Amino acid sequence: MFGIFRAERAEAMGDPMETAELQQNAPTSAVRVVIAGLLVVMGVCILAFAMTGSNAANKDFVTYWAAGKQLVRHANPYDAAEILRLEREAGCKENRPYFMRNPPTSFFLALPFGLMSEWFAAMLWSLLLVASLVVSIRMIWVMEGRQAGRLHLIGYIFPPALECLTIGQVGILLLLGLTGFLYFHKTRPVVAGLSLVLCLVKPHLFLPLGVVLILWCVQRRSYRILAGIAIGLAGCLLLTQIVDAAAWSQYFQMMREENLKGEAIPTLSLLFRAAIDLHAGWLQFVPVVLAAGWAVWYFRKATDWQWNHEGLLLLTVSVMVAPYVWLTDEAVVLPAILHGIYVLANKGRSLTPFVCIVLPVLAGVIAGKTMDSWWYVWTSPAWFVFYLYAIRSEPRLVVASV
Repeated sequence: MFGIFRAERAEAMGDPMETAELQQNAPTSAVRVVIAGLLVVMGVCILAFAMTGSNAANKDFVTYWAAGKQLVRHANPYDAAEILRLEREAGCKENRPYFMRNPPTSFFLALPFGLMSEWFAAMLWSLLLVASLVVSIRMIWVMEGRQAGRLHLIGYIFPPALECLTIGQVGILLLLGLTGFLYFHKTRPVVAGLSLVLCLVKPHLFLPLGVVLILWCVQRRSYRILAGIAIGLAGCLLLTQIVDAAAWSQYFQMMREENLKGEAIPTLSLLFRAAIDLHAGWLQFVPVVLAAGWAVWYFRKATDWQWNHEGLLLLTVSVMVAPYVWLTDEAVVLPAILHGIYVLANKGRSLTPFVCIVLPVLAGVIAGKTMDSWWYVWTSPAWFVFYLYAIRSEPRLVVASV
């Protein structure tokens, strides 16, 4: 469209060569936009169909939809009998319900979809995830200096993000929240704080990072970021009180009955617990506590803390040591992965290590390996190791001597 306007201006100014060139290119650009839009619509429809099928593996989105249906009626979103009934109506064949395990502060995600039919809600949810991924990758590209080339397109084949799109998980929304913070924390701190509310959907993924964030805000007097977080959190709590005043007691009851400590989640934290005493559930939180202590030390020793550099290392550590983390949750490390790729490319170093990591993970996703497969136990440490490899000689990551 802009090309057409430029052609009209060139014609008015009497430049026939520019007019002819722009008139030729403008329709081509318009056609590309239309084709891209159609491809997005087709992709969303395919994802919506996949998420509304009878395949039990596609249960993730349905849990949010079923919880939303309950919230619209001011009913218990963790009611086993009702959730199972709704999920069966949607096509799931399981004999037990799958709950939205996110805390009640996440109701703002589920509530709107409870007003819709299951298929229409799945379509909008798919569109939301696709749009969130596009916006996140765009912001990362801008933060990396709008570098030439198409390396940022690697983000669209990042296996955790692809898995989120396939089964309708919220990992991409967490990515959007984190990327929004990284993008706005210098220019629009309140918006940056509000963005982090999305990360509170799964706060256990960001515990070391969260500790450092509070210390950094106090040290830099960035209280507007904390104000943004407080405003967003207050809004979530108010919504929770309005739609289900008993939500917190219902949530903790569901978590006890679900027996998460007995669930085999492919994480380093569970391996650590199993190596010492599998029956001691508290051991699964030891790695994240130790990592939080290291994060405080690292923050205090860093000469010039920058969230788009030092903070990305802390991000990969936070995800690696989380007590509960699925492959889809690892979508949040995409800013670190793309930053590492750009560092390697700019220095003329090989991307082979990234390829060696991403291909087996991508193969698992394409082969349909479920998220509880131990095939994925190595993925979060692999992202951490790749980032270390990429930035090992980057001057930004400097720690003062003790």
